[in-house]
Amino acid sequence: MPFRKPNDEGTRPTDVTETLVARGTAGAVAVAWDADQAVTALYSANYRSLVRLAAMLVRDAGTAEEVVQDAFVAMHGGWRRLRDPDKALSYLRQSVVNRSRSVLRHRAVVEKYAPKGLPDAPSAEAGAIGELERSAVIDALSRLPARQREALVLRYYADLSEAEIANAMGISRGAVKSHTARGMTALRNVLEQFS
Repeated sequence: MPFRKPNDEGTRPTDVTETLVARGTAGAVAVAWDADQAVTALYSANYRSLVRLAAMLVRDAGTAEEVVQDAFVAMHGGWRRLRDPDKALSYLRQSVVNRSRSVLRHRAVVEKYAPKGLPDAPSAEAGAIGELERSAVIDALSRLPARQREALVLRYYADLSEAEIANAMGISRGAVKSHTARGMTALRNVLEQFS
């Protein structure tokens, strides 16, 4: 779609570029008028369809509008470098697609390097209750006989197997089972007294 100057003088409509060359006034003012008129015409005819295109690509209406507006601003600024003004809409579409890709790449980088959120911190009350429970368990463990305490600590704190506990304590696996079972029973009884 060629961009034509309004027919004010009663002459045939001519292409803007033809008018500028014919008058010999291809200066900064004439080129600015050319870009303003052409981009305004493109904007009024194609803005909505370009926003829909960008919205389908970036999945966000606000960002799509920004992408399209940036494409129009860039086209206006580079209008003199445009080789074929009849293909301006094609250039705009390509610019919208490229800018949408840039937005998506930027989002991917931001998501990749976004700081990880801190896990939910327990309340002060939960911390106090947990501390009381730990101190009650430690106190109850201190009341157990040494072998039972060692067997329970190696099993549930150090997470060792029965064979590893037997090797560490220098006793048989059967003795480890016996000390662990007796220790758990005694620990349960002591903790029930505290409750």
